[in-house]
Amino acid sequence: AMDPQRARWIAALAFLLCRVARSELVISDEESAAMERILRERGGLTEEQAVLVLQIAKSQAALFGGTENYLVSREFNELATREQKLALLDCLFAVSAADESVSTAEDNEIVRICAELQLPREEAVAARSRYRQYLAVLQGTAKR
Repeated sequence: AMDPQRARWIAALAFLLCRVARSELVISDEESAAMERILRERGGLTEEQAVLVLQIAKSQAALFGGTENYLVSREFNELATREQKLALLDCLFAVSAADESVSTAEDNEIVRICAELQLPREEAVAARSRYRQYLAVLQGTAKR
């Protein structure tokens, strides 16, 4: 019953959230919970819909992540407003910080997504600054 364009936007949002969470090859329970919350709050989904969308996105990211990453970013870029793109950057950092640590791999993936969305790097830096206390590189717990 959802508008097809809105459904594509939500699917792309979920995939991009998973892309960052999966950058360390494992999606933590905390990251999954954060993604579900974001899909409910930003996507306007019910809890059941958010769980289903997230499961589909996790499967797609695991199976086709490397080949689909740019295509999904391009789709989101075409569907989203500038404000939605900036909100996405904040959501990406929120997911990566859900386990109280933003790894270098997660940070780098967010910067790549920022570039794919044709946003200036400064936008990623501004979003990162709001999560400064979770940056692993500043905590001395940096993982690759």
